[in-house]
Amino acid sequence: MNIVMLAAITDIARDTGETFGFNLWMFLSQVISFTIVALLLRRFAYKPILGVLEERRQRIAEGLLNAEKIKQQLAEAEQRHADILAQANAQAQKMIDEARESASHVAERKQQEAVAAAEQIMAKAREASAIEHDRTMTELKRELGRLVVDTTAKVTGKVLNSDDQRRLQEEAARQIAA
Repeated sequence: MNIVMLAAITDIARDTGETFGFNLWMFLSQVISFTIVALLLRRFAYKPILGVLEERRQRIAEGLLNAEKIKQQLAEAEQRHADILAQANAQAQKMIDEARESASHVAERKQQEAVAAAEQIMAKAREASAIEHDRTMTELKRELGRLVVDTTAKVTGKVLNSDDQRRLQEEAARQIAA
């Protein structure tokens, strides 16, 4: 059965060749021409096109790799930025705390200085008051002694000498002091 079919296919091919004007030598020359053209195209067109396509594929792969590297570097830069910002915030907070502490110490020191100055003013005022009191008491004793002498002189009707005046003034001063 195979042989019969093969013979039938051969007869059909021969009939078709005769109908369309098949020439074996022409067919072989066209096959050789086609093979030469195919080899030339492969060598001078297909291989350079494949080379260009491979080069583009490599550039695209490099671009993707570079994009990934850039993405990673950007993430690292953002992390460094966040770290620097956190460190700067910590330093700023530390400076603020130190400034508050320093201000507290300065305020306390100024308050202590004010208290000391107030105590010093009070001490000077007491001292001035004591001096004024002593001076007033001295004047008062002197005036009281003079009044005692004058009163005694008027009451007794006699003129007192300087010894009598001094003795009366001393006695009046002792009584005031007690």
